[in-house]
Amino acid sequence: MIKAILFDLDGTLINTNELIIESFQYTFKKHLNREVSREEIVRTFGEPLRGTMANYDEKSADLLVAIYREYNEKKHDELAYIFEGVKEGLLNLREMGVKLAIVTSKRRALAERGLKLINVFDYMDVIVTPEDTLKHKPLGDPAEKACEILKIRPDEAIMVGDSHNDILCGRNAGCSTAIVKYTALSMKELMEHKPDYVIDSIEDLVGICNSINKKAI
Repeated sequence: MIKAILFDLDGTLINTNELIIESFQYTFKKHLNREVSREEIVRTFGEPLRGTMANYDEKSADLLVAIYREYNEKKHDELAYIFEGVKEGLLNLREMGVKLAIVTSKRRALAERGLKLINVFDYMDVIVTPEDTLKHKPLGDPAEKACEILKIRPDEAIMVGDSHNDILCGRNAGCSTAIVKYTALSMKELMEHKPDYVIDSIEDLVGICNSINKKAI
């Protein structure tokens, strides 16, 4: 039985692709006087922010994070918006009795702000952010934490995201995994990580859950 869906946030429920790219480009230009391509930035999607910054400048990583966050939070509500089919899919899953959780690398304050911006905050039973676990994606700890709070086994959940870090996080926790086709990352590369499901829309999860749960009865 599938009792819960664990969702990544950015790039999965809320389109923050341009926001993230602009925030990185602004940060690198301001502090490092460096131009970084969109393609290079996209490859970092789903990684914890500080780790990404440390890859560019370990000594200034905290400063880079601060510059990024200031710009990102300033522009957040202007550039972020909901993906098509998200609200409908979440509503249908809730009506089926499936629990919903967020498992994100985004800090809690901004994650909650994003969920409220797209009007789905109240749909979530659990929100797991980097403040909640010592270890982060791609390790399984965040997904395990969500399952623990929901009082379900990991094999009763599907982890849904737009990056390899989401697939690995779910798999490492013992969950099934799904990748969204509208990801900004290379689908060819993502498929190398063998997600259990590939979906066009969050609405597709309704049929997947129905199919699995009918067979389990």
